[in-house]
Amino acid sequence: VERIANNIALADKNYGASEEEYQATAKKFYDVMANLEYMPNTPTIMNAGTEIQQLSACFVLPVPDSIEGIFDSLKYQAIIHKSGGGTGFAFSRLRPANDMVKSTAGVSSGPVSFMKIFDAATQEIKQGGKRRGANMGILRVDHPDVLDFIVCKADMKTLTNFNISVAITAKFMEALKKDTTYDLINPRTKTACGTLRAREVFNLIIQNAWLNGDPGLVFIDNMNATNPVPHLGDIEATNPCGEQDLLAFDSCNLGSIAVNRFVTADRKDFDWARLKEAVYTTTHFLDNVIDMNSYPIPQIAEMSRNTRRIGLGVMGFADALYQMMIPYDAEEGLKKGEQLMKFIRDMSIEKSVELAKTRGTFGAYKGSSWEKKGIKIRNSYTTTVAPTGTIGMIAEASGGLEPNFAICFIKNVMDGTELVYTNSYFEEIAKERGFYSKELMTEIAKVGTVQGFEEIPADIRRVFVTAQDITPENHIRMQAAFQKHVCASVSKTINFPHTATMQDVEKAYILAYDLNCKGVTIYRDGSRDAQVLNIGKVNRTVE
Repeated sequence: VERIANNIALADKNYGASEEEYQATAKKFYDVMANLEYMPNTPTIMNAGTEIQQLSACFVLPVPDSIEGIFDSLKYQAIIHKSGGGTGFAFSRLRPANDMVKSTAGVSSGPVSFMKIFDAATQEIKQGGKRRGANMGILRVDHPDVLDFIVCKADMKTLTNFNISVAITAKFMEALKKDTTYDLINPRTKTACGTLRAREVFNLIIQNAWLNGDPGLVFIDNMNATNPVPHLGDIEATNPCGEQDLLAFDSCNLGSIAVNRFVTADRKDFDWARLKEAVYTTTHFLDNVIDMNSYPIPQIAEMSRNTRRIGLGVMGFADALYQMMIPYDAEEGLKKGEQLMKFIRDMSIEKSVELAKTRGTFGAYKGSSWEKKGIKIRNSYTTTVAPTGTIGMIAEASGGLEPNFAICFIKNVMDGTELVYTNSYFEEIAKERGFYSKELMTEIAKVGTVQGFEEIPADIRRVFVTAQDITPENHIRMQAAFQKHVCASVSKTINFPHTATMQDVEKAYILAYDLNCKGVTIYRDGSRDAQVLNIGKVNRTVE
């Protein structure tokens, strides 16, 4: 923590800070992390103050429609993975399979075949030597190869290092609602080259997502509607978990506040004054990361300094609700989520405006939506809600804005070990109310949920809900409540029970679109053999 704090605080010296001021900033950064109130994204934790010094988690690379362009992108992907980042790609610029290749008088092999090359390269390079690389592959719904793309992961053996999402347009949704066809556009000629029935395409997406969670949906027009720097280009893709929409060659460094640490002593609400202080400190921290970052390639360095995107988000939200005895899927839970995210966004913007006074605005400010509003701000984006898988464990906080996956669960690690986790807030109240026993915890671990255990008081069963206890509709409502006040996007898995039908999935998709979400990812429990979080597979007594 000291290594990270001292390194990131150094950026203050670029703006004339004295040694004394530098030490004060480093102490602030140290305290907020040492108290587990905040954690930056994993690359910052791993690399700050080391030789690598690559601090961002999220990157988007363009894939141009040429052999040179494709293999340049492949090289950049390898460099980014080596340093611990994840990559998103839009393959929508690539001409479709069997299209003409003028230079060789041959035919092209299409986006899906090139994705396999990117996937194979990822397989060989672990991120920073510590974790496997992650990718997001996106194809527009109006690309001629969209049907091949939708089914490309159906065998669960292909593209294992990719999440995939279809970029859904407003035109497509219109055609779906009217049950008509829509045009396919050849990206090489930019002209219509056929039509598909929107309903048939949508059914295929639903069927495959129901089968194994892929593809997700990205509502690309919603993303571009809130792009603060449209003069730099269109948003085509996101990072691997979908929460960060980015321009080509853009990056974002994320950090998350563990809001479970900001509940008042009487457990009635958040301590807003303390939270404001934390948002100010961490917005400052993330802006410094941009200056301290050693970017993997020059194009990314230039774009990142131009947009100065930062992604401040939350973790521990579900745990905070447990402490306040508010059910996640009650109206009160939704209101609390929206209130919290609005506050964090407002305070981070306030701090970014303050930073702009001494440090100047982001490079691409002229022509941006911020300039049009007359707001001089340091960062084009300030908020993102990430999944916080690793940092949530370090901070002992539930992931992102997600409900807890289970009250007790097992995490399968890459080397085959199984780690057993029990929710500390549940354990505390179980001991306080006198129904705690090791045997009961073991029984809960077998199913993950406390529902159906008559020996647990009803009010506690109502509050301590887990992902599988919450209806898909309520998952999406919470995602939408947060999205209202997030500059970028929100990482959220819409959990379905194993018994869910394809109609259930369709309803969730339509609701997500209607509530202005920027994307939607569903996962039906047990639909993949190797799933990271598991319940019902407890091989030993839960300690």
